Amino acid sequence: MLKLGIIGTNWITQQFVDAANESGEWQLTTVYSRHQETAQSFADKNHAAETFTDLTTFFERGSFDVVYIASPNSLHFEQAKLAVAHGKHVIVEKPAVANQAEFEQLDECLKAHPDVLLFEAARQIHEVNFKRVQDQIAKMDQIQGATLTYMKYSSRFDAVRAGEEPNIFSLKFAGGALQDLGVYLAYDAVGWFGMPDEVAYYPTLLPTEVDGKGVAILRYPAFTVTLNVGKTSNSFLPSEINGLRDAIVMDNAAELGKVTYQDQDGQAHNLGVQPDKNPMLAEARDFAMVINDPAAHQAEYQAWRRLSRNVNKLLFNLRQSGHIYFSDAERDSTDK
Repeated sequence: MLKLGIIGTNWITQQFVDAANESGEWQLTTVYSRHQETAQSFADKNHAAETFTDLTTFFERGSFDVVYIASPNSLHFEQAKLAVAHGKHVIVEKPAVANQAEFEQLDECLKAHPDVLLFEAARQIHEVNFKRVQDQIAKMDQIQGATLTYMKYSSRFDAVRAGEEPNIFSLKFAGGALQDLGVYLAYDAVGWFGMPDEVAYYPTLLPTEVDGKGVAILRYPAFTVTLNVGKTSNSFLPSEINGLRDAIVMDNAAELGKVTYQDQDGQAHNLGVQPDKNPMLAEARDFAMVINDPAAHQAEYQAWRRLSRNVNKLLFNLRQSGHIYFSDAERDSTDK
């Protein structure tokens, strides 16, 4: 049984803890929050034995093997680096880091601690339906392009409209639509088609200077992929991958609840399975599988790390194209 520590006590942390419990591979032991009341409330609800409000003490004294990090985006890098330095395996919510420089620094930390594993929690790549789409693409004669959409109105946007700046819509916290819902679409594109040759991002900027929504164009040698992402409105459009006379149709490019293959004769064939009620269950099982026997699952782990690296690079390049910078260093790298 893997002992789990957590950073962050929001709804997504609860969802992962529930998935971990359902998998039967994990036991939540340790909770970190800046506020003792918040940490204790989460611990009591989930039967965790320890709470901490100091991050260094959490890593030095906490009785856990793996830490799940679900803090604001801008904090992921330093917290993951601290975890690796203390010999803890890391599961960090997407996006794992804000830019390529942070990714490379984390890689150097991992080289110095070769027994430590780090996973980006990009849940859909572990699900059956993601892999069914991948398999069907390989069977199609010629891909002509794709349009992938993920747009959900964020309750935090109400605060932006009221003149406030919540973390998810703040440059300081590496927020914006692309760095949230867009990560799912980036994983789809890179996981299914590889890295594009050229990219462009056309954001709709908010008063907080992050993108509330946007359209990304990914150019491949023989086709283009369009990503529609947003947190300021809802979209109910399906997503499509177009062949010649055939297509793959998804009800939602991130959640992949229903996946259909339309053949060249117009016949519809169900490709997918009923998703798990908890969408994080598949990744909880996969992470436990690799941590429990890393030697037997090096191929899977390294493939996830390569995919994570490429997605991080794609997101960074898209933000640079859209002139969205989280630091002066990022802006300076573009000017050069």
